[in-house]
Amino acid sequence: MITASDGCVLALHTLRPGRADLEPLVFLHALAMDARMWQGVADRLGTEATLYALDCRGHGASGKPAGPYTTARFANDLAQVLDSLGAARAHVVGCSMGGTVALAFAGLYPQRVASLSVIDTTAWYGDDAPGAWEGRAQRALREGLASLIPFQAERWFSPGFAESSPEVLAGAVEVFLRNDVNAYAESCRMLGRADERERISRYTGPAIVVVGESDYATPLAMSQDIMGRLPGAELAVLDGLRHYTPMEAPGRVARRIASVLARASSALQ
Repeated sequence: MITASDGCVLALHTLRPGRADLEPLVFLHALAMDARMWQGVADRLGTEATLYALDCRGHGASGKPAGPYTTARFANDLAQVLDSLGAARAHVVGCSMGGTVALAFAGLYPQRVASLSVIDTTAWYGDDAPGAWEGRAQRALREGLASLIPFQAERWFSPGFAESSPEVLAGAVEVFLRNDVNAYAESCRMLGRADERERISRYTGPAIVVVGESDYATPLAMSQDIMGRLPGAELAVLDGLRHYTPMEAPGRVARRIASVLARASSALQ
């Protein structure tokens, strides 16, 4: 456990230990998920670096302080995690909300990013985002998190996946329902306000933007916009997948992350 500057306790999980002389990799999860969404990717990622996953504030085993939440605050949390590890830099990987936070971190702390992998995410949800996300927050507060499951499950995974891998869907639903509803609402509001478009160009190192072909939560156009703002980025579109590609196709996602890790390694030689 690590304590942020405002007293919030942050839970950092070691998914796989590695060599102390290599820059670590830190995974950042999606909204209402936790570090466990990354285990499948970690198991398939061929690197000797230590693999960590952070429970963002308001999620998992981390503290759930009152809001407002901001992407800058979440990015500062990651900086303090790296300080606690004695790591000047890290490979940063984020999905959905975690991807938006990773973009914020890369814009605020570009010198601390060894490589950047952002998956099924966006730098900005659009002009109508504050109202749309507030609506989701209010529904959760009024009707409970369970009322959102049909809406969420359809977005998370491609058609047929829930039938072929019901345990993955059940695990995601279990984590979702375990959330603190007030922290969930504050996280929704944070995403509604998020706009990382201007500052992400400060990061010029190795990067990859990964998106499911059928992701309508953060569609391809949002990934293309990120691409246009990250000078060192490549784009990977995963056929047939929706929003939670790290959970549905961990091997395919691991291969894309490995490609940017290889680029980062080559840049140091």
